[in-house]
Amino acid sequence: MTETQTMTGPTLGPASGAKPEQLVILLHGVGSNGDDLIGLAPFFQKILPGALFISPNAPQAFDMAPPGMQAAYQWFSLQDMSPEARLAGTQTSAPSLDAFIDEKLAETGLSDDKLALIGFSQGTMMSLYVGPRRASRMAGIIGYSGMLIGVETLADTIKSRPPVLLVHGDADEVVPVDALTMAVEGLKGVGIDVRHHISAGLGHGLDDDGIRLGMEFLAEIFSVDLQALAAEGA
Repeated sequence: MTETQTMTGPTLGPASGAKPEQLVILLHGVGSNGDDLIGLAPFFQKILPGALFISPNAPQAFDMAPPGMQAAYQWFSLQDMSPEARLAGTQTSAPSLDAFIDEKLAETGLSDDKLALIGFSQGTMMSLYVGPRRASRMAGIIGYSGMLIGVETLADTIKSRPPVLLVHGDADEVVPVDALTMAVEGLKGVGIDVRHHISAGLGHGLDDDGIRLGMEFLAEIFSVDLQALAAEGA
């Protein structure tokens, strides 16, 4: 039996005040916490006013945190940067993320086709690993400044093919932009619809273009009528 760890984190309920129509889970990077990415939720809420946004803390305490650093988490350790260690670490945390997704879908009464994952850095790595290996196809995945872990096992373990948007800065000093090209090739190689964008001059972070593209992608995968939404807000 695979061991899982309980995860919790901040949420932003539907702006509509009604029962959630979609579930969006935001996955932070190493050394951060759920309070970081929940800050993106108000932007995406403009497109999905009926969505529940959840940004869980990763299941492990950040093992390279300096003394006194508070509330820092990781999906897996970076003390060993080898591809083998990254894959093993991803595989260790994947069951906890899968269980968290199942729990929140059950709580909201939603199915995978109403679910989107949005990751940053290590959170992108987890999203791209877990998403295609879920039996039911989720609505989509947005990955910022990350990479594809376990491409060598993907063809044998893929169970579904959610559409993917990848955004990366060409000045990223933490995860080189070449990781985007490799991820696009790996995902397309197993038949996943993936689109991508490289932000000029952007380091390891997000910019307005990335957020705008994310909003457009969410509107597309959830069949949101942007003109009708704009009219409602007028």
